[in-house]
Amino acid sequence: MSTPDATATRSLIHHPDFRRLWTGDALGQLGAQLTALVLPIFAVQQLAATEWEMGVLNAAEHAAFLVIGLPAGAWVDRMRKRRVLIVADLVRAAVLATVVVTAATGHATVPLLIVAALIISVATVFFDVSHQSYIPGLVGLDHLVEGNSKLQATASVAQVVGPALGGLLLRVIAAPALIAVTVVTYLVSAFAVGRIRQQETPPHPDTRRPLRVEIAEGLRFVVHEPYLRRIVACTSLANFANAVGGAVLVIYVLRTLGLGTAAYGAILSASAIGGLVGAVVAGRLAQWVGEGRIIPLSALVTAPAVALTPLAATGVAPAWPLLVAGGATFGFAVIVYNVAQVSFRQRVCPPPLLGRMNASVRFIVWGSMPIGGLLGGWLGTSFGVLPTLWVSVGITALAALPVVFSPLLRMRDLPGAPVVDEVPPTA
Repeated sequence: MSTPDATATRSLIHHPDFRRLWTGDALGQLGAQLTALVLPIFAVQQLAATEWEMGVLNAAEHAAFLVIGLPAGAWVDRMRKRRVLIVADLVRAAVLATVVVTAATGHATVPLLIVAALIISVATVFFDVSHQSYIPGLVGLDHLVEGNSKLQATASVAQVVGPALGGLLLRVIAAPALIAVTVVTYLVSAFAVGRIRQQETPPHPDTRRPLRVEIAEGLRFVVHEPYLRRIVACTSLANFANAVGGAVLVIYVLRTLGLGTAAYGAILSASAIGGLVGAVVAGRLAQWVGEGRIIPLSALVTAPAVALTPLAATGVAPAWPLLVAGGATFGFAVIVYNVAQVSFRQRVCPPPLLGRMNASVRFIVWGSMPIGGLLGGWLGTSFGVLPTLWVSVGITALAALPVVFSPLLRMRDLPGAPVVDEVPPTA
C-alpha cells in the first residue's frame, strides 16, 4: 500500500491527465447537449415528426444500452479505455457529419435521424462504460468523489450553456450548421483525450475467459450487492419514467404550450442551473446529510419536481416559471443522487470488475429508456401529450420506493471497497 503524500490531498486541478480528460469531457458534453436540442427540434419543426416518431427517436438514442450493454462491459475490460473513448468520439463525429450533409442537401428524414441516433447510442455505450471505468485508475480512489463532482459540474455547465447557445444560434443559422458545430466538439474532444499520457496495461489475452462467464460476473456483482441492487432499481425506474415524458416533451413545449425554440433552449438552460448547483455542493451535502441517506432523500424530491411540467398547462401559474422551477429542482436532485451513487459503486467494486459492473448497471438503468420512449410515443398518440406526462410523474414517484424503504435512509456512511485480491469466483 502506498504511503500518504501531497498528491493524496492535492486537487485534481493539478493532475495533467485528468485536466485532459476533463477538457475532452467538457467538449463532448457540449456537443451532446447541442445534438439533444437540435435533432428533436429539427424532427418536429422541419420534418413534421409525429408523437410516435418522436417516441421511436427517443428510444433509438438509448437502444444500444439494452442491446449491447452487457457485453460492452466485458469488451471494455479487455481494451485500453483511452482508445475506446477516442474511437467513440470519432464515430459520433462521423455520423453527425453525415446528418449535416443529408440535411443540407434536402435528403434528411425522420428514419435517417433514427438510424443516426442508433449508431450514436452504440458509440455512447462504449464511451460511458469506458469513461466511468477509467476514472478510478486515472485519479485514484482517494479522488473519486472530487473527480465525479467535477465531471458532473461540467455536464451541468454544458446543460446550461448548450441549450441557450443552441436556441440563440437557431435564430440565425440553419439546423445543419448547428449540427456541424457538434461535429467539431467531438473531434476536439477526441484530440484532448488522445493527449493523456498515462499508459494502460490491458489484461493479457491468455487470462480471458468465455465472454458469457465475464458478463455473468459483472451482473452477479450488481444483483448480489444489496445496496447497489436497490440503487439500480430506483435509477432504472426513474430513467424509464423520464423516457416516457421525454418522448413527448418537445411536442408539448413547442406545440401544446406554443413556446418557440429560443424559449425552449432558454428553459433548458435555466433548468440546468439546478444541476450545476447540485454538482458543486454534492460532496459537502453528502458529508453533512450522510452519503447513505442522501440517496433516498434526493430520490424523494424528483416526483414533485417532474409534476411541475404538466402543471404548466393548467394555467395555475405562467408556464415558463413552472418549467424552470421543475427542471432546476429535478436537475439538482438527480446530480446529487448521481454523485453519491456513482462514487459508491466505483468504490465498492473490485477494480477487475469495474467495466463489467458499470456495463451491467448501464444495461439495467439505461436499457429501460428505449422501452419508456416507445411507451411514451404510444401513450402520446393514443391518449395525448398531457396524460403521458402525468404517467411519467406517477412512475417517477414509484421509482423512489426501493431506496426510501431500505436501510439507506438510516445510514450515514456507505461501505467501502471489499478486500479482494482477485475477481470473485464464478461458482
